[in-house]
Amino acid sequence: MRQENTEAAAYWSANLKLIRNVLIVWALVSFGGGILFRPLLSGIAVGGTDLGFWFAQQGSIIVFIVLIFYYAFRMNALDRKHGADE
Repeated sequence: MRQENTEAAAYWSANLKLIRNVLIVWALVSFGGGILFRPLLSGIAVGGTDLGFWFAQQGSIIVFIVLIFYYAFRMNALDRKHGADE
């Protein structure tokens, strides 16, 4: 029983670390790219508009989609590693 508890704790710890890291990237991209870095990127032209606007509107969506696939890939690997896969 003790072995199962330590394995479950290790799985949960790894899961929380993954969630924390994905949320940090999400926060940096949405807040940083959309608000903080927009004035710094406004002088660079991309597709007829400035890079700051493009990143705030389009780039953040692309990053969020990539994060979804990254999270799914890493969770599958984590499940296999800890024997929680189906």
